[in-house]
Amino acid sequence: MPSTQEIGISGKVPVTPCSRMFCLRSLLCVLLVVGVIAFGLSTRAVAQERPQTQPSPSPAARPPADQAPSTAPAPPAPVALYNLLESKSIVFPDIAFSTERLSAGQKFELFVDNSISVNAVTWAALGSAVGQADDSPTGFGQGWDGYAKRFGSSMGRQASSEFFGTFLLASALHEDPRFYAEINPTFFHAMKYSLQRVFVMRSDDGRNVVAWSRLGGPLMAEGLANVYWPERNRTAGDTLFRFGLDLASRAGGNMLREYWPVLLARMSHSRRPTAGHD
Repeated sequence: MPSTQEIGISGKVPVTPCSRMFCLRSLLCVLLVVGVIAFGLSTRAVAQERPQTQPSPSPAARPPADQAPSTAPAPPAPVALYNLLESKSIVFPDIAFSTERLSAGQKFELFVDNSISVNAVTWAALGSAVGQADDSPTGFGQGWDGYAKRFGSSMGRQASSEFFGTFLLASALHEDPRFYAEINPTFFHAMKYSLQRVFVMRSDDGRNVVAWSRLGGPLMAEGLANVYWPERNRTAGDTLFRFGLDLASRAGGNMLREYWPVLLARMSHSRRPTAGHD
């Protein structure tokens, strides 16, 4: 017998597994459409970052041989465009606090820090509670045993995603896995930037490139999760659905990363003692 949901006093509408699957597929389609739009905007942003060759000056514009060429002022450093932290954050360890190039060892350290950060534990705890209430995935069951399985699998998926993306792929492709928060962004610009940074990231030499490590890491992690995920939830559709949720949660987390340096500055300022008071 299909389950039902009461509407009003006596009306009932059947809720079948097919209708739930239709809702999941509709949500996945929305995520894919948003991803395609963001990827198009990100590709344009990458194209704008490509260096353009400057034409050589004509002989008449060149300085005389006995005159030393004037030194042009150096362009502003990229650090001026970003709101860097004073030190590494324990909540979001991947927020950049310097523009120095990361070695493979430092990327491995960042993978470990991200896997056990306050953000990772909090997200796993809240996501497991939501999954417990929705009985998703159904193969984990209910009770504290089911919650423990959901929490453990969530931490495992995040750790494997960080290993593949932050360390393995980022090291192999020479990509910078850190997030560079902007200085005083407007809300809508922060939304656009947060969505773009899912598909675009900095390379080790400071250029904007396609974020293959941020895209490949979660996808490889969700494929690996099918080893310990309930057998009934190991379909290709379930795997792609979880991957879409990973990208959506990354975009939402980027919004928090955008404003985190500002929040920290305000909190530290409010904790400072006021001059002239005991």
